[in-house]
Amino acid sequence: MFKTIEWTEEGVRLIDQTRLPTEEVYRTCRDYREVAEAIRAMVIRGAPALGIAAAMGIALGVRDSAARTVAELRAEFETIAETISRTRPTAVNLFWAVKRMREVLERSLAHEGSEAEKLAAARARLVEEAQRILAEDIASNETMGRHGAALLPDAGTVLTHCNAGALATGGYGTALGVIRAAVAAGKKIRVYADETRPFLQGARLTAWELAKDDIPVTLITDNMAGHFMQRGEIQAVIVGADRIAANGDVANKIGTYTLAVLAKENGLPFYVAAPLSTIDLQIASGDEIPIEERSPREVTHWAGVPTAPENVEARHPAFDVTPHRYVTAIITERGIAREPYTETLKTLFG
Repeated sequence: MFKTIEWTEEGVRLIDQTRLPTEEVYRTCRDYREVAEAIRAMVIRGAPALGIAAAMGIALGVRDSAARTVAELRAEFETIAETISRTRPTAVNLFWAVKRMREVLERSLAHEGSEAEKLAAARARLVEEAQRILAEDIASNETMGRHGAALLPDAGTVLTHCNAGALATGGYGTALGVIRAAVAAGKKIRVYADETRPFLQGARLTAWELAKDDIPVTLITDNMAGHFMQRGEIQAVIVGADRIAANGDVANKIGTYTLAVLAKENGLPFYVAAPLSTIDLQIASGDEIPIEERSPREVTHWAGVPTAPENVEARHPAFDVTPHRYVTAIITERGIAREPYTETLKTLFG
């Protein structure tokens, strides 16, 4: 099984998702700036994976810091955290990880001991915390998968959008983790994967993952989904998320909202699978979620080749927001939430 991300003594090792599916290439980011650039360039993507990458980037930066005092280390931490936080604005897991690493830093620096001992403890504990976040993510995905598997039909076809699999997480996956768990439980599940324009995460990544696992997958273009729903060839839709507001509104890869509306029209359940770290109770609704706008060139070109007339205007919002009224259930590692989400999401946090 491939590893999406791992900590090594040389640095943070990532599978380069921009090279899939034709090449399985790994790169090692040797400082936090390289981790930040890998996030920005979508070498690694997917909300949970971005949280892990952020934590490891911070750990790497602090480990290799030349700071000799607590004040210097705090200042350098903020520089590292700011660099990583500026990479991608929508996925809340990234900011959740930065906050968690800052709390570990402060606890470490608050311990008794000399300044040198505090610095050594902070460096060691941040590395440990980043690895713990990775391990927790994989475990939560597996638990999430077991919760969600019960919602899928014993036999049928499930539509998914973008990539919410092992490549988008520490391993196993959120939406694809639910599918994997259902197949492991003996359910006869087939998958329709939207290609997910313009970055083709469904075509390049989801189809690649499922084929590796011998799970039957059929690739379709994004604008085919309604056709297959209307013909009764799809029994459920399941996607991941990059941020979920307190009322259950879901930000996910652009095109998700369209699928939710189509699912509602055709009487199909629309499920969202995401860890608690993706739920942002500080945001009342999806109206408050920042939407990343990426380069129009990613719309007008593919692999450097123009696919539109020169100088034509283009827009590229990377995400859209699906209102909670279209969401049948939200699957997490703590269980399944349904309407009213303003109440049920809170209960998941205990």
